[in-house]
Amino acid sequence: MKINNTFKLIIAIGVSELAGIIGSVFTTPSIAGWYAGIVKPALNPPAWVFGPVWTILFALMGIATFLVWEKGLERRDVKIALGIFLGQLALNTLWSIIFFGLHSPGGAFIEIIFLWLAILATIIAFAKISKPAAWLLAPYILWVSFAAYLNYSIWMLN
Repeated sequence: MKINNTFKLIIAIGVSELAGIIGSVFTTPSIAGWYAGIVKPALNPPAWVFGPVWTILFALMGIATFLVWEKGLERRDVKIALGIFLGQLALNTLWSIIFFGLHSPGGAFIEIIFLWLAILATIIAFAKISKPAAWLLAPYILWVSFAAYLNYSIWMLN
């Protein structure tokens, strides 16, 4: 069955945003409770910034994924790249579970290092197939780099 490109784009963005929705199940209850009560670094943005930023980042991830997927699932490099992407997406969701769900900044910091490496691997794999797809992930790795700083700082301050 051949899926048209519009539907592929919707699926790619939907799957990416779904990871954010799953993560938010663990994040949202902690924002007003546990997270509000911990010490945060001076560069910590206000809580309302995270939702819009992540929504945009997940949409960019979806578009990037679509650009790779549209090259054809019959290609081995496309399958590998999409597999790496799905792995990093799972790590992204896992971070929310560890940090917000388990209230473990130390565990989340270790996990975010693996997430960052998985994002880098995704960018490299995507770049071999579609340069624009790789560039669409640049804001994501930059934000996760900043998130790693915040995560580490929260771990040390608490």
